[in-house]
This record gives sequence, C-alpha cells and structure tokens, in this order.
Amino acid sequence: MNFASRSRTRIASGCCCLLLAGLAACSPRYDVLITDGLIYDGNGGAPFVADIGITGDRIAAMGELDGKAGTSIDASGLAVAPGFINMLSWATDSLLVDGRGQSDIRQGVTLEVFGEGRSEGPLSEAMQAESASPWAGEWTTLGEYLEFMVEKGVSPNVASFVGATTVRVHELGYEDRAPSADELERMRDLVRQAMEEGALGLGSSLIYAPAFYASTEELVELAKVAGEYGGMYISHLRSEGNRLLEALDELIHIAREANVPAEIYHLKMGGRENWNKFDDVVARVEAARAEGLRITANIYTYTAGSTGLDAGMPPWVQEGGYDAWAQRLQDPEIRARVLEEMIAPTDEWENLLLAAGPEGTLLVGFENPELRVYAGMTLGEVAAERGTNPAETAVDLVIEDGSRVQVVYFLMSEENVAKGIALPWVSFASDAASMAPEGEFLDQMTHPRAYGNFARVLGKYVRDEQVITLEDAIRKLSKLPAENLGIRDRGELREGFYADIAIFDPTEVRDHATYDAPHQYSTGMRHVLVNGVLVLRDGEHTGALPGQIIRGPGWVGLSASKAY
Repeated sequence: MNFASRSRTRIASGCCCLLLAGLAACSPRYDVLITDGLIYDGNGGAPFVADIGITGDRIAAMGELDGKAGTSIDASGLAVAPGFINMLSWATDSLLVDGRGQSDIRQGVTLEVFGEGRSEGPLSEAMQAESASPWAGEWTTLGEYLEFMVEKGVSPNVASFVGATTVRVHELGYEDRAPSADELERMRDLVRQAMEEGALGLGSSLIYAPAFYASTEELVELAKVAGEYGGMYISHLRSEGNRLLEALDELIHIAREANVPAEIYHLKMGGRENWNKFDDVVARVEAARAEGLRITANIYTYTAGSTGLDAGMPPWVQEGGYDAWAQRLQDPEIRARVLEEMIAPTDEWENLLLAAGPEGTLLVGFENPELRVYAGMTLGEVAAERGTNPAETAVDLVIEDGSRVQVVYFLMSEENVAKGIALPWVSFASDAASMAPEGEFLDQMTHPRAYGNFARVLGKYVRDEQVITLEDAIRKLSKLPAENLGIRDRGELREGFYADIAIFDPTEVRDHATYDAPHQYSTGMRHVLVNGVLVLRDGEHTGALPGQIIRGPGWVGLSASKAY
C-alpha cells in the first residue's frame, strides 16, 4: 500500500482555547498523541491520515492536531486501528498466571471475551471443592471473578458470558437428566444474577458432557433470562459435522423463541464428508437474518481445532465428571462398549477422533509429566509405539493423565476457512489462552492459534491472499464484534470513545507459530494502547496492566448509559 499517496484529512479537534492573563493558549495538552497514522476507524471505509490525541482513557481529538503530549507516537507509514476483540478467549487462567497476556497483546487484542459454555462463576461449594486452581475460594460469582482478575492486574480488558454448563452443574452436578421445575428456576436465577453482574449473555458448548445433556427447551428458558437484560446467546453448536445443519437450526430456534441475538462459536464444517455444507449453512443463516433475527458467527484462521480426547468418546460414559468417567473406562465391560462406539460412525454424538483420524489427532497437553514425551506426536504414532490400537491408546491416556488430554484435531478445509473469513457477519476468535514462550507455559504445547490467530488474518488472508481488504478485516476485528456484544464506546476510533488502539505495519504483520513449534510470537504489531495506556511500545510489552471489566447491558452497578 502506498501510504504517501494518501491525502491528509483535517478533522476539527474540538479543543478549546484557554485565556490566561489575556493571552490565548491554544495548544491542548494530551496524555498521548499519535501522529501521522493511516487511520482505519473500524467502519470499513477508506483509511485517512490523521493524528489522535488521548486524554485519560478516551480519545479526545482526531484530525491535524497541534499540541503537547506526555507521550508521542510517530505512526507514519503505519496502520492505526481500534483494538481487536477476541470473541472466544480461554485466557481465564493464563491471565491470572501472567496478566500481560502477551501472545494476544502482541497481535493487537485489547478485549478478551470468556464463557464458551463454562464460566468462572457462579460456583457452588461442590464446584469450588473440586477445583484444582491455586485461586480456588477467591470468588464465587462471575462478577467476583472478573473483579479479582482486574484487581490482580491484566493488560487487556476482559468480559464474559455466563456458561449454561456452569449453571447446570451448579444445580444438577454432572447428571444426565432434565432439571426439575424448581431446579430450572434456580438456574434461571443464576443467569439473572450473572447478567446483573455484567455478563454479556448466555454461552453454551453442546458437544461436551454435561452440556450435551441439556435440551433445547432448557436452553431457551435460560436464554430468555439473558434476553430480558439485553444479552445474547452464543453457542458451540451441538454438531459441527454430521448434524451441522440440524444444530444450526437449533441455534436459530433458540434465538427466535428467546427473542435474542445469537452467535455461532468458531464456525466450521468438521470432517471431510461435511465440507460441502458451507453453502447450506450460509443460506440458513442469511435466511434467518432476512427474517430479522440477529445471527452472527466467529471463526479462527486454521484448519484444525483443539479440545480433549473426551470429544472422541460417547457422552454417556462421561456422566458424573472426570473421576466417574475414568473409573468406568477401567471396567472391562464398559471399556469394550466404549471402544466399539469410538470407531462406529454415528450421528448421535460428535466424534472428533473419528472425523480427524488417528494421524489427524495431534497430542499437545498432558498433566502427567511422564506422558509429556508424547507431546507433538499423533495418536497414531503413540498407538504404534505402545502396540495398542488408537481407540485403546486414547482411553489409556485419559486414565493415565488424570485429565481429558488436550489434542489438536485436523478437521476443516482451507477453502472453507477462507470463505468463512470473507462472510460479512463473521468476526474472529482464538479459542485459546493468551500466554508467553516462557515459564510454566512451556510445560505444554498448544495450538498455534494462541499466538497467531489475529496476525494471520492481517498477514495471510489480507496481504498475502487478498481474501478480504484491510478495511474490512479491521471492521470484523473491532466494530462488528463490539456491535454484536452490545458494547458502547469501543470498537471504533472516534472522539469520546475509549482509547483501545492497535498500531501496526501492514507490510510486516505476520504469524510465526506452527503446530510443531507453537510458542512463537507474531510480529509487525508496533504499539498497543488499552484504555489510553501503552501496553506495547516498539513491539515490546511495557508491563502496564490497565485492563478493565467490560460489562454487559444488564449490569446494575451503573445506569444503563454507563454500563459499558
């Protein structure tokens, strides 16, 4: 892009002159002044050259500015954009370990959104007792968790949905049954409490036990409560493979019955036999949108997903939680049944192991240090080394590790990923933690999306392959998700808006993380501000921790006009 060819646009700064002893002092004082940047304001329109003056945590002025500043940033030749929104973050623990959130900050992410089915509150006494977290007991409700995180100190802003799975476990434990009328009403009360504490809406993840046990009607009733507060419903669909279209119909039905906006987590067509469903999915979403329903989606920019080996075993064997699951797997009769079902094609539950195959299942995360020698190997390779078939190997690893074992499943086509990125109603999400290539983070491998998801949009899909324009990519990274979430005063570069800003070199931004070597930062992001504070300067983290809670429309802590 020829930055020099862009004409400088003058925008009224709106600053006032101060009369001091009869003399006009017309040079305003800013805390931060960004000069000569190519502004992509988040609306998707053509960029323009301008300065941005920041006072406190807000953008005070934009245009051709004259004034003094505590900190000046020369953005000549660089793109200046609103900070990016990660629509699905699993930095719930990683930000407590290291509040800098470096792998995302270094890609321009200024807001992490949690709550895919599970949220950090509300927690019952039993849920707290089973937690292995070093911070167990520090909070009970979702609001208390977010307050604890921000008080501890984080660089990005944080927000969360309340998890449908979490409120279900709170009242039913891990049982495979419908709630009673009283239990359902208590679940609704928990959603109500979370919404008043600032939850963005209700999140679900329906392929996993115990979320799998929830009926559509149960989800409608919980979503109705979120809707009463202006919240939305967001879901990992009940199927992203063989029953994808039926699962999408369920989400649309919930949106319609609960009268709420709804979003699809990490839109995909999993398994080669389902790759041809892309056009049908788009047609159904756009028909619902034409009907007046606000249906949107987010996506990550890779052909592999990442979750546990639990996604390769039938939900019935997982009832009761990990301990009950592992005990059943050691019963010879139950084990034989499980092994048979793991290799039998079915539409009754989502079998990602069968869809990916043993050579398409990469082992990346173990709790047992003795098993970490297998990290980076496929399930097929480990099975061959152990002399057991892949299904038996998966069962054995779950038992030996004391966990579901984190894996990467290769499931999607590159063509569909690119087509999904281009959809106008799709934003972006890492579906990963925000970490650093140091300390305890190096104990585990991870999916490269933890380090590269957003830089990959700007580098691979904008600059290199021209799947979308830079203007549209920035809109889909900022204003679109902010609007979908109902967040005010963020997602755009505009006077009066919060100064969450990403400044980068479009010719250099790129991801470096790979499946073999995932712990590698992306590059090309020069400066990042969160609430007007520099957290990344000249490509290096400043150590600043200015992140705040971004609360949803139901928050009762402030008036509705200030609850964002």
